Amino acid sequence: MSVLFRVVRSLALTLLFAFAVYPASAQDGPQPKLRVESLEILTKTGIRVFNVEMAETPEQQRVGLMFRKEVADGEGMLFDFGMSRPVAMWMENTIVSLDMLFIRADGTIANIAKGTTPFSRQTVESQGSVKAVLEIVAGAADRYGIAAGDKVSHRIFRGR
Repeated sequence: MSVLFRVVRSLALTLLFAFAVYPASAQDGPQPKLRVESLEILTKTGIRVFNVEMAETPEQQRVGLMFRKEVADGEGMLFDFGMSRPVAMWMENTIVSLDMLFIRADGTIANIAKGTTPFSRQTVESQGSVKAVLEIVAGAADRYGIAAGDKVSHRIFRGR
């Protein structure tokens, strides 16, 4: 991929995401807890189970974990984008540092952004097209041995 293409793609994703989340900047507190479902990640050391809030609508995804003062170990938020596409996230108004797991439609973890910076407007991008992003408390990916290539089992992924 050429450098120019990467720069243009990054800028386009940044602008798209900035406009998509603009209305959330008016948000001044956390959204109510969303519906919770169980999700499993098969790692080299075993199966890790998380209880995840389901961010499925554009508004739920815009607000995400903003203003939450904590994300408990073993919990998180799953952003289901419905279809595979390149994804860019950011940490505006997010108090807690997170690990972001970018997950393909077949449930394979494409890449992980570890220890994201609270309150940052810098985008954190998927490496290729993904269907979902799982946000968990920073350090959990290392603590549980979660790595790119591991498989996530949940109803939204094909072949789970």
